[in-house]
Amino acid sequence: MLKKLNRATTGSTHQHPVKVVQFGEGNFLRAFVDWMVDVMNEKTNFNGSVQIIQPLANGLGELINNQDGLYHVVLNGIQNGKAITETRLITSVTGVINPYEDYSVFLKVSENPDLEFIVSNTTEAGIAFDSSDQSIDNLPKSFPGKLTALLEHRFQFFKGQHDKALTIIPCELIDKNGDELRKTILQYAEHWQLSSAFKQWITEHTTFCNTLVDRIVPGYPRETINTIQDQTGFEDKLVVMAEPFHLWVIEGPAALKDKFPADKAGLDVKFVTDQSPYRTRKVRILNGAHTAMVPVAYLHGLRTVQESVENNFTGEFIRAVIYEEIIPTLDLPKEELDDFAASVLERFKNPFIRHELASIALNSISKFKVRVLPSLLQYIERTGKIPNRLAYSFAAMIRFYNGSWKGVELPVKDTPEVLGHFAKAWNQSTLEKTVNRILSNISLWDMDLSTIDGLGSTISKYLAEIDKAEKKDEALTIL
Repeated sequence: MLKKLNRATTGSTHQHPVKVVQFGEGNFLRAFVDWMVDVMNEKTNFNGSVQIIQPLANGLGELINNQDGLYHVVLNGIQNGKAITETRLITSVTGVINPYEDYSVFLKVSENPDLEFIVSNTTEAGIAFDSSDQSIDNLPKSFPGKLTALLEHRFQFFKGQHDKALTIIPCELIDKNGDELRKTILQYAEHWQLSSAFKQWITEHTTFCNTLVDRIVPGYPRETINTIQDQTGFEDKLVVMAEPFHLWVIEGPAALKDKFPADKAGLDVKFVTDQSPYRTRKVRILNGAHTAMVPVAYLHGLRTVQESVENNFTGEFIRAVIYEEIIPTLDLPKEELDDFAASVLERFKNPFIRHELASIALNSISKFKVRVLPSLLQYIERTGKIPNRLAYSFAAMIRFYNGSWKGVELPVKDTPEVLGHFAKAWNQSTLEKTVNRILSNISLWDMDLSTIDGLGSTISKYLAEIDKAEKKDEALTIL
């Protein structure tokens, strides 16, 4: 008989003072930030808990509160060649406040003298200004609007004391997320005609950290939930599954390392003066490898990341892409890049996570532009040669966007504008003209790629080989 999960049944009655206010109650933050706070409480003198703010009117707040903020994180994956399975009861969350139910209760959170940090993950679109938020007197619609209201209330309550300013650590996956959030808050301050003293408190005393987060979090493990609950002995409706790998790069002042002692707890949290090289490393190697792999692997008949890395053809292809064509374009120490690449390939093989290629294929063109194209262009600039495998991936992606392969529809999902560009390109009379039309489309790439010597002819050659494989009903062949 499973027990109800709450603080009484688990004996987790001690609660630390709230040091962190968190916007977002989703799987990622609960398996990343809240998990880290829990580890820090165990292994360091952090002594802090997390108060979650529900960012939307409908969310998990009631469910989390019904379990007194408790839930389990299950880590499944491969680390240093060994299978890892670990289950941890997370006790660091005090509960969830829904500001849509009571705006004043939400604002009162800022009156806490122990509060030091704000963290968030409200999707990439979350850090945006909404001009329809007309007044600070009513609950703003956007996350930055809500945060501005919370900070302004704290500023007023503590009469602008410098030592009551907070450290803001956003986790949204946009470049310079801290800088963007500060800019949006100041935009709200101007929009609502807030005092110059408050603006000064924000610009001079509130710390905004640019960050990079990395952990694959599949979420609620529906297929194995009964086994997990039998092992823990609790009925837990909020179990989160994640991989063991985690990385949090935080760009901020040196003092932050002592205030937030994650590294002292053995966690892979790096406090740096510039997170850009780490962001470039992740985007080019991990995300770039994903994006370069998808069209090649899918046309080869594979459907998941694990299958693709373990397959002889695509596995060798993606290793060569990473080590021979992406890493040579990066400026971090080679040993560090090789180690990161090895961890990426290990993560791709995780047998506990079914990562569908079709899900990665969503909006592949914009992803290719950000994740893969910079490596391709940098390789050409440094070597004077076309990177054959990245060019092959480019050709496979162009073929993928034709919409079908061997009579079967492909999972092509993109904006109507992008799909329209490819439909017109595939109406050309020859493969060479199709390639030229796509490469010369500045709206896709922000530049005319057809002007790069040898790129169009190389892609056309590979596209012809892919076309031949389809007509002969053969598998793709190695370069």
